[in-house]
Amino acid sequence: MQTTGSRRRNFLAGAFLLFTVLNGSGAAVAARAPLSNVPQLLDQAESLRARDNARFVELLQELESHVTELSDKQKWRLHYLQGWQAAYNGQEEKARTLLESVLKQASDSDLKIRATSVLIHVLGVGHHYEEAFEYLDKALDDLPQASDKEARARILGEASQLLSEAGQYDLAAGYAEQIIAEYPTGRHNCLGHMYELHARIRAGQTKIANETFQQSITPCLAVGEKLAADILRKDMAALALQQGKSDEALSLLQANYEEVRTLNYSELTADFNILLAQAYWKKGETSLAQKYATVAVDAASKSDLIEPLVKGYQLLYQIERQYGNLREALAYHEKYVTADKEHLDDTREKALAYQIIKQQIEAKKVELGELNKQNQILQLQQALDHKAVETSRLYIALLLTVLASIAFWLYRLKRSQLRFMRLARRDGLTGIFNRQHFVEEAEQALRYVAKSQRGASLILIDLDHFKNINDTYGHIAGDHALRRAVLICQQHLHSSDVFGRIGGEEFGILLPECTLIQALERAERIRMAMQAQPDAETEHVPLTASFGIASTAHYGYDLRRLLIAADSALYRAKRDGRNRVVVSMDNQASSSAASDTRAQRDKLNDAPPYMDASE
Repeated sequence: MQTTGSRRRNFLAGAFLLFTVLNGSGAAVAARAPLSNVPQLLDQAESLRARDNARFVELLQELESHVTELSDKQKWRLHYLQGWQAAYNGQEEKARTLLESVLKQASDSDLKIRATSVLIHVLGVGHHYEEAFEYLDKALDDLPQASDKEARARILGEASQLLSEAGQYDLAAGYAEQIIAEYPTGRHNCLGHMYELHARIRAGQTKIANETFQQSITPCLAVGEKLAADILRKDMAALALQQGKSDEALSLLQANYEEVRTLNYSELTADFNILLAQAYWKKGETSLAQKYATVAVDAASKSDLIEPLVKGYQLLYQIERQYGNLREALAYHEKYVTADKEHLDDTREKALAYQIIKQQIEAKKVELGELNKQNQILQLQQALDHKAVETSRLYIALLLTVLASIAFWLYRLKRSQLRFMRLARRDGLTGIFNRQHFVEEAEQALRYVAKSQRGASLILIDLDHFKNINDTYGHIAGDHALRRAVLICQQHLHSSDVFGRIGGEEFGILLPECTLIQALERAERIRMAMQAQPDAETEHVPLTASFGIASTAHYGYDLRRLLIAADSALYRAKRDGRNRVVVSMDNQASSSAASDTRAQRDKLNDAPPYMDASE
């Protein structure tokens, strides 16, 4: 779990800059304000906190010198501003202490909502996701009573951002649309459009016109929100890259690169660098792609930014592999796998925290309902004590009904929990294991075959020209092609095989107690079935795949080594023309292993041209 101060400072600096009120006069105040000017001093400090933080700190010190002269309400507002500055500086514990004291003891409800919005930020950055969602849920419940429009906008913005991070994109977009509706003009309207577009992009929507982005960027610039405008441009460039418009993305990134650097917001700068690297890579300008990917990785490492770090390591791995620098490529691939696992764990932790809080809320509602029912039962019992036997029978029937209702609600709650656990292990599109669960199951299977001294083989499958299928026939056809490929693979799998979606159009199959030759034959049958088997709905969509195979006979029972070897073979299959099976065999295998697999090598040498042995 990442808890370093650098990431907290960068995240909070950008988030607080977005939420800071920028419509003050900004005029300097006197070095020492008299007591009658303290309210004005507090207002000015809050308006300057992000755009002129040095001056904000000076004003805080001046207010602290008057602390004995402040009213209780002014003191709590000062505590809130001190908590904001502590969060800005990455002092998480100090910020939590100050902000929680405001929530517990201050009497101003609007001030409490503002403190809650900052505290949610602090908890999210510190990976305390369950607490963040708990505070957010309470703040949303209290929101109808809030009279401060600024406080309302902040909570709605926090809800949109936190839910988007947890994968609840429809809810995130809904809160963003509420901001847009409540604030038809001004900076909050700008931020609402930014949150709404960001949620749509993260949800996988790719058909967003450039005019839609421009209609959001223009009002942001009109109110001086450069950071929000550049975040929108970043999302616009990322979408252009997904659509294959490399030149358009590159032009947009280059035009705004220097402005982004002057904002000194490391997360956005890293995102711009990684997008530039990806754009240059797609255009074949490898040296420039390497330059910007390296800059992005360095910045992301220093600031503890996980997403650009994952993308940077992946791109540098591909570049070094293209150069033929296998040692450097392997080093980057190992860093990519580690960073990607950390990113997946963090994403899953956010989603799990949301579901846990959601389940707790539902359970509390059920519990409250049951308590009300029990109170009703007690009242009925007192009345029934004075009635005849026939009435007592009615009471028993009502009691049984209530017990059945309780059992039904408990059953539904348990079924919902089991369904969530099942969904957390499965890929939402294909229904097979997702990457994380595939790795866990594959490692467990390898430990079993290692104890029994039996072999196993790993097959990596990558659909050929899948991007062209999406671009030519649409994403619905692409999704159907993925499901079709999974169905074909499942027709050739055994009950003990481990099958999962590694990512995108790439799949993995671990075959326990399967020799290299058997794995080769099964992979070839799958390849031929994909190529030959038509589909009633998408006969016009061609479907072929490339296969890479690695065996424990050559690489041992370490899943990471098997993945790297199979991936190398898969790369060769792609390089040599696709729609083929390539086997990876380690030349450094022991003499005993070499003698055991000599007959397999002879059979591979007699294989048709589309099957190669990668030495």
